[in-house]
Amino acid sequence: MGPCGGPWTQKLHQDGPGRGLGEEDIRKAREARIRKTPRPQLSDRSRERKVPTSRVSRLANFGGLALSLGLGALAEVAKKSLPGGRVQSEGGSRPGSSLFLSEANAERIVQTLCTVRGAALKVGQMLSIQDNSFISPQLQRIFERVRQSADFMPRWQMLRVLEEELGRDWQAKVASLEEVPFAAASIGQVHQGVLRDGTEVAVKIQYPGVAQSIQSDIQNLLAVLKMSVAVPEGLFAEQSLQALQRELALECDYRREAACAQNFRQLLADDPFFRVPAVIQELCTTRVLGMELAGGVPLDQCQGLSQDTRNQICFQLLRLCLRELFEFRFMQTDPNWANFLYDASSHQVILLDFGASREFGTEFTDDYIEVVMAAANGDRDRVLQKSRDLKFLTGFETKAFSDAHVEAVMILGEPFATQGPYDFGAGDTARRVQGLIPVLLQHRLRPPPEETYALHRKLAGAFLACARLHAHIACRDLFQDTYHRYWASRQA
Repeated sequence: MGPCGGPWTQKLHQDGPGRGLGEEDIRKAREARIRKTPRPQLSDRSRERKVPTSRVSRLANFGGLALSLGLGALAEVAKKSLPGGRVQSEGGSRPGSSLFLSEANAERIVQTLCTVRGAALKVGQMLSIQDNSFISPQLQRIFERVRQSADFMPRWQMLRVLEEELGRDWQAKVASLEEVPFAAASIGQVHQGVLRDGTEVAVKIQYPGVAQSIQSDIQNLLAVLKMSVAVPEGLFAEQSLQALQRELALECDYRREAACAQNFRQLLADDPFFRVPAVIQELCTTRVLGMELAGGVPLDQCQGLSQDTRNQICFQLLRLCLRELFEFRFMQTDPNWANFLYDASSHQVILLDFGASREFGTEFTDDYIEVVMAAANGDRDRVLQKSRDLKFLTGFETKAFSDAHVEAVMILGEPFATQGPYDFGAGDTARRVQGLIPVLLQHRLRPPPEETYALHRKLAGAFLACARLHAHIACRDLFQDTYHRYWASRQA
């Protein structure tokens, strides 16, 4: 599930105050609108388009994009060279500020990624859930459009996958299945169906060819990005993409995802706030996954809820992240907004898309929890030492790099260091960390631990959700409780 193209719900409209209506009346009206459990709906931008299945056809799409970007950039230079034109990049020095990222070229990137789908589109989705302090507004808008508008495969291609995976008699397993999907994501699309016992289901069908083209897709996308964005050596892009390739290979195995979903359903069976839909075993294969249909709105569409409700949602989200890492040592690491649906009628969050789930060893979590505790306690020396234990640092870095690394950890640890509720909406965390990035990229000697690629993506998504919803959360008390429970269980 976890769609990038088209929310599970209709977009909420934030109306202005009407005459004679007070703030409380408006808040209640907005909540009432959210409480109507919405029906799944595909994005208006999505189009039916065949998925290119061979490496040659996929390479042709990227090659055509590279040529088009070059021609588009030349046209942009010519246009800005005319009287009255200005050659000035929006966003300054942030990654993604380039003449290659004109509006016309942005549309070319969106169209190509939404056509090929697969690993390249997945990278775009990940970058869409970033604060625009880290990437330019140009690049932010491109990847946001990518997240909202993946294309879906035509009926004949979808039916071919179903027959290959479930057999020619697959229709005997369902009473009905909508031919047009309600969500189109990077690796597959999701259709609404009904079982013969009346159970409503969501059936995810993998695009043909995406599993076999992960490595080539990522390399092709990196080549295109290097044309328009300077990729610093300290980013260790190759190592990052290799880690991503391994993650995506696991995500393409829907049997594994079904097992992960069942595991989370058991782990959270007694949690009153989170719900995991049941897996429909007769609709599960390597490339098809059936689960109970869930309704609700993605987290980024919950801004109209009351402050108290937003605080509760975000508190529970952070509590879940801490439980996943330090109690379960098993985390769903994809922070896509649509993987977390708020159902106001039951005041629960439904969790979706478990393909990116991974385990964490105690050797990692023992040191990681101490880094967070050191930041919470303002102990810079211990942050540095435990970072070396975690292999973030070699011990031979420059003092400038070590100081910048510790400062970044201290900034990110502020929610856990603050006495009382921390105001995520008022913070300038992204801007302050951004100021340290040039030093970190210039002097880094080794790539970060592989566990942190997925982990920090999830934690950054959770923090950004709290910021978007302007949540006020007593994070220090939450972490202190987690810390003491963690070591009590480790020493038991």
